[in-house]
Amino acid sequence: MADSGHVKIEDNPKILSGPVLTNSPNAVLSKTLLGRYNDLTIPADRILATYVWIDGTGEHMRCKDRTLNFIPKVSKDLPVWNFDGSSTGQADGHNSDTFLVPRAMYKDPFRRGNHVLVMCDTFKYNMEPTESNHRVKCQEAYDICKDDEPWFGIEQEYILLDSDLRPFGWPPGGCPPPQGPYYCGVGANKVFARDLVEAHYRCCLYAGVPISGTNAEVMPSQWEFQVGPSVGVTAGDDLWVARYILHRLAEEYGVIVSFDPKPVQDWNGSGAHTNFSTKKMREENGIIEIEKAIDKLSKVHMKHIKVYDPRGGKDNERRLTGLHETASINDFSAGVASRASSIRIPRAVAEEKKGYLEDRRPASNCDPYAVVDALMRTCILNE
Repeated sequence: MADSGHVKIEDNPKILSGPVLTNSPNAVLSKTLLGRYNDLTIPADRILATYVWIDGTGEHMRCKDRTLNFIPKVSKDLPVWNFDGSSTGQADGHNSDTFLVPRAMYKDPFRRGNHVLVMCDTFKYNMEPTESNHRVKCQEAYDICKDDEPWFGIEQEYILLDSDLRPFGWPPGGCPPPQGPYYCGVGANKVFARDLVEAHYRCCLYAGVPISGTNAEVMPSQWEFQVGPSVGVTAGDDLWVARYILHRLAEEYGVIVSFDPKPVQDWNGSGAHTNFSTKKMREENGIIEIEKAIDKLSKVHMKHIKVYDPRGGKDNERRLTGLHETASINDFSAGVASRASSIRIPRAVAEEKKGYLEDRRPASNCDPYAVVDALMRTCILNE
């Protein structure tokens, strides 16, 4: 395993050998025991709320639970809470209380009933946003341009790993056969962990996340789900909660979800392709507005690259090489139906002369709040 967290098979051809889940503590726990307690009666006026937030890395998530004595109707009903920010890279140990402000609420697919998941953003002791809180700026941008009705659909790619950080289900001693039969594949030798993906799909729908589809990706154990269309800052809320649900489910299966943009060299990387449109783009001859947006994006390419992964573009350097269905990180490009372009105009959009554009640059571990914010500010607010 390289320092950056991605597998370098050519450096160690045996890195993928060994049993898949031997060392996973979660995998050896009996999944049936909890059922003995799930039917215990909980008082009707006691609701369990799981507060979820982004930690100081800007890409990893934390959560904790609290009991409420009422059934919340909207996120504003929920109390502001706090946590130890010194343990999450978000505060100094001498002044560590960091605030959680509820922003979006979803049904809890794990506890069900009236229990809820709560997507929060984080604030320092003085109520200034933490460095990893990009939601505040995203909300500010959306409040200005909400009349333009910015819609977002995000295609989240990821890979599953075993407890030794090897791609899940890959054969001992190296790689599976070359990519080709795995994308949207079917069959035990082409697709791994479909049951986890199916569970995630259903959990998102139950929770109220607008998940719109899923498919196996180009690399074995690589998958994608799509969230949206969502309006403005809500797209970030929806994607983060979908990620949380995926991580939470993977605990039960004893596997690890990785959003690393280039988990295995010489195979396709993982992105978070972002489909974007405004009201004018979706109207007749909206292609004119789409082309205007692409022109604006071409002038601030590197500015977007810096916010399209949590390390200022360093993660995307490994992914956006011009190979494996990517454009070069150094060159902006656009094309109809081209997956080797920075911006893709879908074939149907070109023919109907209205619709949306697809920004293929965001990395799989991007903060969607930062991506949505950048697209609104560049394409609508002309910043």
